[in-house]
Amino acid sequence: MRRFAIAGMAALAIAASTAVYAQQGWFREHMHHMRLSPEDRAAMLDARIAAVHAGLKLTPDQDKLWPPVESAVRDFAKLRMDRANARMRAREDAQNDQETPPDPVARLRQRADDMATTSAALKKIADAADPLYKTLDDGQKRRLALLTHHGRMGGGGEGWRHRWMERDGGGPRPDRDGGPERL
Repeated sequence: MRRFAIAGMAALAIAASTAVYAQQGWFREHMHHMRLSPEDRAAMLDARIAAVHAGLKLTPDQDKLWPPVESAVRDFAKLRMDRANARMRAREDAQNDQETPPDPVARLRQRADDMATTSAALKKIADAADPLYKTLDDGQKRRLALLTHHGRMGGGGEGWRHRWMERDGGGPRPDRDGGPERL
């Protein structure tokens, strides 16, 4: 059950960071001409976090444990937004500087650094969420899974991966933190 709690809160972080990649997925397929502004992304993040908070229907004692969770999720989303913005700037710089060949070793090092930073941020979410999760009743845990999409596509932590594979046909995504195409 503890693994489910940590996985659920990690899913919350991932779901909250959806604002960073809003131009992907449904938006990319149906509204590819529309780019979200930083204000739009922030509003979507606020809405996702508010939806999870409201859906959990926390008791007053539980509500006292919410602020560290929200803060950790916001920090994680900011990390992802900053990283996405850095990738966009790097792509623009690469387009302007066609003479410099790509450096796969530097990209591997950057990917490793990014993974370490992401790992630390996810641990921060897990540490913040653990005390709150321990106080949730079964109904709140079920709603948490639904609100964070952890309970979709057959349950487990694979729901978001299955949707990605169905949508894109599987395989690595060059637009997401690396992958073989970026080597």
